[in-house]
Amino acid sequence: MSANDHTTAHEEAHTGPIKTPKQLLAAVFFSFVVPVFGIIGLVYYVASANKTAPGAVDTEKSVAQRLQKVGSVEIRDANRPLKSGEEVYKAQCLACHSIGAAGAPKFGDVAAWAPRLKTGFDALWNSALKGKGAMAAQAGGDFNDIEIGRAVAYMTTAVGAKFPEPAAPAASAAPAAAAPAAAAPSADVVAALASANKPAAAVPAAAGGAAPAVYGQVCSACHAAGVAGAPKFGDKAAWAPRLSAGVDALTASTIKGKNAMPARGGSTASDAEIKAAVQYMVNAVK
Repeated sequence: MSANDHTTAHEEAHTGPIKTPKQLLAAVFFSFVVPVFGIIGLVYYVASANKTAPGAVDTEKSVAQRLQKVGSVEIRDANRPLKSGEEVYKAQCLACHSIGAAGAPKFGDVAAWAPRLKTGFDALWNSALKGKGAMAAQAGGDFNDIEIGRAVAYMTTAVGAKFPEPAAPAASAAPAAAAPAAAAPSADVVAALASANKPAAAVPAAAGGAAPAVYGQVCSACHAAGVAGAPKFGDKAAWAPRLSAGVDALTASTIKGKNAMPARGGSTASDAEIKAAVQYMVNAVK
């Protein structure tokens, strides 16, 4: 073996497998760049694997929402005992009327209730059912119209008025006895009215019999707010062209139904009860 061969072999032993610039670049790429991208990809996978995108819902919840029915039906016990005015007040009215929130007259505040008592029970009841000012409509809520009327009677009684509570619709065909006339306001109410420089007038008596009850239970759903063209309770302009037909003709239209109004307003009220309710609404605009 010559000296040149020995030198060449010695150099090859020390130079290694990288002999050209391309081999060097390839070695650098696979040794550093590829592992860096691999680490980045691994970190991204671990960080996002168990997270839900913002605004998204989990699979089970999403499926449940897609399978949910378009509508639902709430069944209420129509035969349950009616709640008292105090019970309805504590459940529905106390939040605002106990502190006078948003202009609501405070419970027991004679001065605040005095101008309202002058409008009469029917007007107060109607305002509660259809809503007024910041107070939302109470009709169609957890309590029926009669129960809302009882709550109104309870609150007005606390400031001296003696409005009778609206009675539940008669279960039998026997004619309902006339309700006693509402008593005049107490001396405190009269004094409050006088102090406000307003003449003290007797509070109008609520209509007797079943008429207010039938109106509240059946008719107020549309007539309180003027739904589907129904003339609003107390709106003289809306009722004017209808009054010329007379109570009998209006009663006949109510019994058989007219336009959007179903026969008997969708109720099972007797002819006498329907006529009484019609007369009750007519009297409000005379």
